[in-house]
Amino acid sequence: MRDHIAAMELTDSLRTLLDHGEDWERKNTTVPGLSLIKLPKTRNRPASLALELNPIGENGMPIKRKGLMIMSTRELEAFRRLFENPKVASVLDAIEDLFPERRTQRRGDDDVVEI
Repeated sequence: MRDHIAAMELTDSLRTLLDHGEDWERKNTTVPGLSLIKLPKTRNRPASLALELNPIGENGMPIKRKGLMIMSTRELEAFRRLFENPKVASVLDAIEDLFPERRTQRRGDDDVVEI
């Protein structure tokens, strides 16, 4: 029952953003790094909503100027498969080897809580 009420509240919030939000309005969510964006209508589609994924860095700010915009679960699954492809990490490792100054500093194991 509680999940059903939460889903209804989420749907109401999304509907309010879609109906009353400004074009390109961004709303933060309770999930750090996850925002909602109202996309304007075009000739081919009505106004819609999208998720923007932009992880938060150690400084509390988004790590990119613009995040990754996702408009459907199909797109999410496609990105998931791509992110999980080991060749993506291999290419990024090679790029970081070429540009070691861009490699982020890693914290020591003392700062990690093992779960």
